[in-house]
Amino acid sequence: MTEIAKKRYGLLGKDIGYSFSKGYFTEKFNNENYSGCSYENFDIPEIAQFTKITKDVDNSGLKGINVTIPYKEAVIPYLDKLSKKAAKIGAVNTITVSKKGKLKGYNTDYYGFQKALEPLLQAHHKKALILGTGGASKGVAFALEELGILYTFVSREAKENAIDYSQINATTFANYHIIINSSPVGTSPNVDAFPQLPYQFFTEKHIAFDLIYNPAETQFLKKAKEQGAQIKNGLEMLVFQAEKAWEIWNK
Repeated sequence: MTEIAKKRYGLLGKDIGYSFSKGYFTEKFNNENYSGCSYENFDIPEIAQFTKITKDVDNSGLKGINVTIPYKEAVIPYLDKLSKKAAKIGAVNTITVSKKGKLKGYNTDYYGFQKALEPLLQAHHKKALILGTGGASKGVAFALEELGILYTFVSREAKENAIDYSQINATTFANYHIIINSSPVGTSPNVDAFPQLPYQFFTEKHIAFDLIYNPAETQFLKKAKEQGAQIKNGLEMLVFQAEKAWEIWNK
């Protein structure tokens, strides 16, 4: 019997070339025998083109979309509804498409990050620095709140809710034992780049967590590891958030 309505899923982003999501879900569909499911990249230069992807939903079989940089916040005005958590976080990385073409936004980033960070936590891990203030940082902040960890944002320029890199010193590192890179700095192909931190102040008491997964060990992680810090990249977080997205699409 032929498959009538193919279930289509995809990733919305910009310059996504090789994406984790496409490889991950394609492999999942093959290994777990989800026939008639496909996953593609929706690579658009600007968010206004998002409507082209969704307008013909009835005939396209589109069921769900993941969202990556730089559209986690920009996509929100195009959605019909947000989950409570996505509304609180102010960023979306998962969208469901109803039979009538209604779009609802969720955030599974916070869940993925929380699940990946938790095994590393010890009693002294009470405060975190979040490098970057984009859409990805919002899910991180929400997860830290749920874990009861205080956080401060770090941006290239000091703003109302963020300090800048020049303000980070030995005292900062003595108070903040979790440093999370939620910025794209250091992502392939720009593998020599790294956030401008005084890396000499990392110790074995610190966790350096990078949301980047390609390369597996960024300069940020390498430099922190050299000082004895525990390190973790974004791969496990991505797996957790992808599985959560799959759950949402199929509930």
